[in-house]
Amino acid sequence: MPKTEAELNQFLADLGISVSTVRHPPLFTVADSQALRGEIHGGHTKNLFLKDKKDNYFLVTVGEDAVVDLKQIHHLIGAASRVSFGKPEMLMELLGVIPGAVTVFGLINDTEGKVKVVLDQELMSHDVINGHPLTNEATTSIAAADLIRFVEATGHDPVILKVS
Repeated sequence: MPKTEAELNQFLADLGISVSTVRHPPLFTVADSQALRGEIHGGHTKNLFLKDKKDNYFLVTVGEDAVVDLKQIHHLIGAASRVSFGKPEMLMELLGVIPGAVTVFGLINDTEGKVKVVLDQELMSHDVINGHPLTNEATTSIAAADLIRFVEATGHDPVILKVS
């Protein structure tokens, strides 16, 4: 079973990471979430769950307005071939979330380390990063340095690249 939002919050608390969460109606797109900009400061994320032809999976987290060239990104992220979006079943299996709720916090569910995480350099220049806490009905704000600590604590090696 995928971890719950409460289990994520406990994991963060156990790491000594303090976050704040704002509840809101379900958000499925960047456009939906931009209506909240006045309430939540910091860098807002767009997350791409990608796979290559050898079934290597990638979670690419960029700023909400970032433009990502999906025809070329495989060169940057170390994919074996051009990438496509991962299927919803694999998204649930590996990150424990549904389409519309893809989040870097989903790495807590990838206990076997099958997903390579790539954080966009521009996004990481923000002091605060915002992402869904395993549900698209809330937004959690975390310090950028604490986000790195979280990713590492899940057993992943965060790669910070200029992908946008």
